[in-house]
Amino acid sequence: MAYIGEISKNIKHIQTASFQDNTEGRHVHKKHTHMTQINKEQKAYIAGFLDGDGCINAQIVRRPDYKLHFQIRVTLTFFQKTKRQWILLQLQKYFKLGTIRKRNDGMSEYAIVGKESVKKCLQLLYPYLRLKKVHARRVLQIISQLQKDQDPQAFVKLCEVVDTFQDLNDSKKRTLTSEVVRSYFLSLNLLPVPVETI
Repeated sequence: MAYIGEISKNIKHIQTASFQDNTEGRHVHKKHTHMTQINKEQKAYIAGFLDGDGCINAQIVRRPDYKLHFQIRVTLTFFQKTKRQWILLQLQKYFKLGTIRKRNDGMSEYAIVGKESVKKCLQLLYPYLRLKKVHARRVLQIISQLQKDQDPQAFVKLCEVVDTFQDLNDSKKRTLTSEVVRSYFLSLNLLPVPVETI
């Protein structure tokens, strides 16, 4: 695509001072209130990148500091060999969101975490996605229903949607599922006890 040539030229001008590099090889870009202008061709390319070498994910994580002791975390991740990390840096420059991490296996990953950031990106790319359109739709559904003071029953329902990402992403079996959350809530009397019928 035409703008790829532009990427190659502009990459030399990326200011390393824009990124904070720590001992783990992590590049952190400061959040901005809005993304830079991305044209349709660029959106289509990024969506294709996400379809082929990316991951749209939702997972349940334990958060003892949260009221319900659990959080639904949504993430958008792009993967690339570290020797071609420049393309991830360019994506980060466009979005002005997320972090880049060098892994020990020769790969780098660009991760965007959190419902507001992920929502912005998915709304931008959704019309151009093909393979991961279902993933995006479900994450946007979860984000739209997440609330600060979440009702326990509603939270369990959202966790059931999160469970579907194990199959969507062909990932290994998850140990933290909606059933784990439901059992924990029942132990705290946060859910009505199911009544057995004869």
